[in-house]
Amino acid sequence: MEIKFFEALDHERPYVELKLGLEKNYVVKNMKKFLSSLISGEVVEFGKGFTYEPNLHKFNVVDEKIMELFMEIRDIEGDRTSYYDYYNSYNNPIFSGKKLTLTDRILYKFFKLAKERTIDITVNGTEYKDAKIIEGTMPLKFRMGMKSEIIELEQEGSIPKPLDKECRVFWYEGSIYLPPKSQCSLYVPIYKLISSKNNKKAIFSKKEGEKIASYLLPKLKTVAKEVAFDKNIKENFYEAPLVSKIYLDKKDDIVTASLKFNYDEIDINPLDKSGSKNTDKILIRDIKKEENCEGILKSFGFEEEQSNYVMKNENNIVSFITDGIYKLQELGEVYYSESFKNTKVYGKSSLKGGIKLNEDNMLEFSFELEGVSRAELKNIFSALREKKKYYKLKEGGFVALEDKSIEALGEMISFLDIKDKDLSKEKILLSKYNALYLDEKIKDKEMDYVKRSKNFRELTNNIRDVRDMEYNLPESLDSIMRNYQKTGFKWFKTLAEYGFGGILADEMGLGKTLQTIAFLLSEKGNKQSMVIAPTSLVYNWQSEIEKFAPELKVLVVAGSKKQREEMISDINNCDVVITSYPLIRRDIEEYKEITFNYCILDEAQQIKNPFSVNATAVKELKAKGYFALTGTPIENSLTELWSIFDFIMPGYLLTHDKFTKRYETPIVKNGDVTALKELNKHINPFILRRLKKDVVKELPPKIEHKLVVEMTEDQKKLYAAYLDEAKNEIDEEIRENGFNKSKIKILSILTRLRQICCDPSVFIEEYEGDNGKMEALQGILEDSIGQGHRILLFSQFTSVLKNIRTRLDKNNMKYMYLDGNTKSKLRMDMVKEFNEGDAEVFLISLKAGGAGLNLTGADIVIHFDPWWNPAVEEQATDRAHRIGQQKTVEVIKLLTKGTIEEKIYNLQEKKKEMIKNVMDEDMNEDNIITQMTQEDLESLFA
Repeated sequence: MEIKFFEALDHERPYVELKLGLEKNYVVKNMKKFLSSLISGEVVEFGKGFTYEPNLHKFNVVDEKIMELFMEIRDIEGDRTSYYDYYNSYNNPIFSGKKLTLTDRILYKFFKLAKERTIDITVNGTEYKDAKIIEGTMPLKFRMGMKSEIIELEQEGSIPKPLDKECRVFWYEGSIYLPPKSQCSLYVPIYKLISSKNNKKAIFSKKEGEKIASYLLPKLKTVAKEVAFDKNIKENFYEAPLVSKIYLDKKDDIVTASLKFNYDEIDINPLDKSGSKNTDKILIRDIKKEENCEGILKSFGFEEEQSNYVMKNENNIVSFITDGIYKLQELGEVYYSESFKNTKVYGKSSLKGGIKLNEDNMLEFSFELEGVSRAELKNIFSALREKKKYYKLKEGGFVALEDKSIEALGEMISFLDIKDKDLSKEKILLSKYNALYLDEKIKDKEMDYVKRSKNFRELTNNIRDVRDMEYNLPESLDSIMRNYQKTGFKWFKTLAEYGFGGILADEMGLGKTLQTIAFLLSEKGNKQSMVIAPTSLVYNWQSEIEKFAPELKVLVVAGSKKQREEMISDINNCDVVITSYPLIRRDIEEYKEITFNYCILDEAQQIKNPFSVNATAVKELKAKGYFALTGTPIENSLTELWSIFDFIMPGYLLTHDKFTKRYETPIVKNGDVTALKELNKHINPFILRRLKKDVVKELPPKIEHKLVVEMTEDQKKLYAAYLDEAKNEIDEEIRENGFNKSKIKILSILTRLRQICCDPSVFIEEYEGDNGKMEALQGILEDSIGQGHRILLFSQFTSVLKNIRTRLDKNNMKYMYLDGNTKSKLRMDMVKEFNEGDAEVFLISLKAGGAGLNLTGADIVIHFDPWWNPAVEEQATDRAHRIGQQKTVEVIKLLTKGTIEEKIYNLQEKKKEMIKNVMDEDMNEDNIITQMTQEDLESLFA
């Protein structure tokens, strides 16, 4: 393919023409039609000798790219707006017969693509064959000479001719050049200067010599390959290195800068418009360096006044002394008068400080601003809070309030709420709670002037890595606890040893209760500790302590007011006191004279509202230390986190108002990342949170545990009444028909009791009281869903499931429901949708969905009520715990304390163990019921 390029004429844009063929090239007579054929893949006839067939004839790689560009131009013509933009500066179309018109942008792109080939070019009416395209610097040459009082600048050789209006493409010395932008921008003004002269010369008077030498000559040296000087002009040049000299003086509040540019024997004051100097020669000045020096003075507020630069604004003095002077010193020599030298600016270099842990277990912080009276510190930090740039001292110096170290110190003083009156003290006493915050601040380079004592460093290092601490785990729990739980125990012990509180925020199912029991067991022999839990979990705590630490004496404070008072009066005879949030509110006066060893809140989100009666009550309790357990320390707002911290370490996160202003509002409303990072630094050492995915290697595929729930008072009364009635009814049935013939009737009576445990309203329509198991379930669901888990919930009672369904609707929880009436096709659709994430909870009737379903989308299984046959429960659990499950499955069995449910569970375990040991085979449901002995029945009512 041949390409011919024609430069722009007076009323035309530049254009190209094409020839192509095999042995002989043929002119493309209709460029537009040819490009349209290329786009559509059509055959093009060029005459008898050649027909272009797209499937047979191919362009080389370079020409292929050029043709793609030309086809893009053909497409542009179809867009009227783009078409107008393309040619509006010339009154000619894109295509005209064999011509393809090029805009400046397209022209540059065309030559860029064509640089690996040659083209034919017509310039000034002359055609040049096989011209090369060079992407690089043009090798320009200039000569400068002087005749009498005239300076001449001449370009040697030919003058480059721009081929586009933007002067990015040049025809020069028989080649097409695409110079770098740097050469183009410098050369174009010179080109315009020289090309306007017929003799390729620019002429200047000697008076303009300094401007030529100082402004034009540096550009010439940059843009040209060579600049030659005639002997006579060389002799007239004066060239010496620049030394900038700045003389600084201060009188009252005005700073004066006298600027001299020294070129060996020549001194220049840039503000002296006479331009006087002691030589007739042409001085080559370093204009760029001179302008940099003047620019620095102006940037710091200096203004021209007669022959000097003057700064009258006191606001600029501090920044000039702390920053501007150093910038000037990089460019020249700076001299000071005595009055200026005595103007001191205090910043980081004047700061000294220290931090240590004293004998009273308090932090002792000290700092000083050397040379500054302590009496002025109050006003200094007041000015800092007011966002002032500097503080003027009484003796005349300044404190640079924009100094990073001064700002960091001010932030720390503000955060720690250090009072103005304490700033004048040599030692400031602070709570040990602030150790980690201070350590983090001091490690920043802005506060590395503060020296940390050995005992302070030991304190912070030990808290940061509790895994390295040595504490003896109770032997009875060593083989039971997993490694991450042992780390949790060490975390408890470390914080307790140093007098800190903490929040154990492990994900549900990782054993927060067990870790806490291990800690309480390790403290046996000290004063009693208190555990406060939701009503529904009080007896679960008792059950878990009896299971894992039977040596601990537990006192559950419950019952009537009189009973509770008697229990509290006997509190010294136990190791652990357990009570509920509602009862602590009522009994807080009874506890005011008692100081506990440790006070621990379970489900600490119960005090998320700092103004609630729950929060107010527990914060009145006195203890050596405080801990909180919760899988959700934040549910809706940062205030919830503040409230829990206000319990475990009062004052650590400031007052609520200050916390809101400093953290909550900036983070929540403004997305302040800095405030978020700072808050995280404060809270992270005191929150231990592990997710199941973090400790998955330590977890078995399935974690099972029971949760013992207490009935509400209304439930208890109802259950007690029906229990007596059930006993009498069963006794009468056995007397009349014998035990073996009465089993079906007995099962029916037992079912009534089980329904009361689950939900009395399914058995007694007019029941309107509370329900302990439903309340516990609500908490489990909220925690689990909040942490991203998905749940299968089984019950044998469809009436109970429907009531749960109603609760889920009220709480806007997404769920699915399956019982015996669900059609087979719908069942499978629901399974698919659930596994794809369409719901958070799947309510399933034990009989209808306990087998045959693959529900690996769930990782928590809740058995709302115990079934006689644990094998049926296992089968239901295996809907989630099966091949394809990627997560550890947590199985929770809800049991109502002191009821038939606990007895059924114990009977299950007893029978299961016996059959496993003797027969090594599974039970079936009929076996358990039909083989129940009268002794078994009596144990259910024991």
